[in-house]
Amino acid sequence: MPRKIGEYRKLPGEKSELLFAIRNEYVPKAVSQFVPIFVSRASGAIVEDVDGNEYIDFAGGISALNTGHCHPEVIAVIKEQAEKYLHTSFNVTMYESYVRLAKKLVEITPGSFPKQVLLTNSGAEAVENAIKVARKYTGKRGIIAFEYAFHGRTWLTMGLSGSVKSKSGFGPFDPSIQRFPYAYTYRAPFPTTDAEYGKYCVKLIEDGFKTHISADETAAIIVEPFLGEGGCIAPPPEFIKGLRRLCDQHELLLIVDEIQSGLGRTGKMWGVDHFSVIPDILVAGKSLSGGLVLSATIARKEIMDSVDVGGLGGTFGGNPLACVAALKVLEILKEENLLEQTTRLGKIAKSRLEEMKSRYNLIGDVRGLGCAIGVELVKDRRTKEPASQETKEVMKKCHEHGLILISCGVLHNIIRILFPLVIRENELDTGLGILDRAIKEVNENL
Repeated sequence: MPRKIGEYRKLPGEKSELLFAIRNEYVPKAVSQFVPIFVSRASGAIVEDVDGNEYIDFAGGISALNTGHCHPEVIAVIKEQAEKYLHTSFNVTMYESYVRLAKKLVEITPGSFPKQVLLTNSGAEAVENAIKVARKYTGKRGIIAFEYAFHGRTWLTMGLSGSVKSKSGFGPFDPSIQRFPYAYTYRAPFPTTDAEYGKYCVKLIEDGFKTHISADETAAIIVEPFLGEGGCIAPPPEFIKGLRRLCDQHELLLIVDEIQSGLGRTGKMWGVDHFSVIPDILVAGKSLSGGLVLSATIARKEIMDSVDVGGLGGTFGGNPLACVAALKVLEILKEENLLEQTTRLGKIAKSRLEEMKSRYNLIGDVRGLGCAIGVELVKDRRTKEPASQETKEVMKKCHEHGLILISCGVLHNIIRILFPLVIRENELDTGLGILDRAIKEVNENL
């Protein structure tokens, strides 16, 4: 019998279980899932599975649905475009939506200087192209990346990522990638403040130019202005500003990975806007096209111009359906005042979570920017021992009562909250209530 949000349901349901049998036979176990259901339809922040059970979505397709599931205006332009043509390959015959979107992205990304845009498919592809153009422009190979980072699952992006789980057994990786600590103050190895730790992490890179790799051999620093997969971490301003200073000082390029943090997720158009820092290259994806496949690499014009004709491109990059959807998404963000809504809803969510923290010792830290929120669960607040198993139990209880929730972090103990920015306040309240009850039950067993 179908269950409404809040009611207990056994997972997977009968129909989902039948589909699971097919999934287990024909899809690799390496393709993991958080919630044991199959979806039949979705709208806004509400999902229904094939068994008729309803859910509030606090995952948003891993921040790929800032404008919600099946926004009617996005669906309308996709249908209109689908009746005209689906594909030509921009490398063969061009189409207006690609260049209109490129122009729009140049206008809304930080920096008033001339920029150019390459449209691709996945976030990993956008990152790969950012590294390609950085190396071509500088004539240098070295790349600085960070612990806890996640930039994708291709060979190069796995090397850039700072989690063993997603790349175990796939190496060796590019040896010119150097890794340094991200300013994750909650797990700093010594007592410190946000500002002090941000400066300390920048100083480690500066010292590393003498011990790890020379600045003269380094092309770029790539950083997420809000760490997503690595733990929902908002770094101190001193960290991001310090990276910009290092790049200016040593003639490196600053690449900002906004695949998860961009398009309004943090309450500003781009996560880096919180730090008043202008990158040389910005990569975007996920929510850019409202649920279709699209990513972008946006860079200073002189950087893009350094690449020879034919050096960039791809068969499906900037697909026409995705381009018209993206143009509509950018309109919706403005017309529906979603940046302001994100700030307001983020404050409501964080306030509720902080109040939960005052009641449950299981919660060690609540952090985030806008509607990109992390809740770190620990067995002991003093030792900060990660509560990995307890995190699984909390998520399972949430799933069983109609809340789609995912986790993150290399210690597997962080609840990641990424609900669509169009969520209704009563839906947000109900979802937080389900999470509250789940944490309460698990907390009692600590």
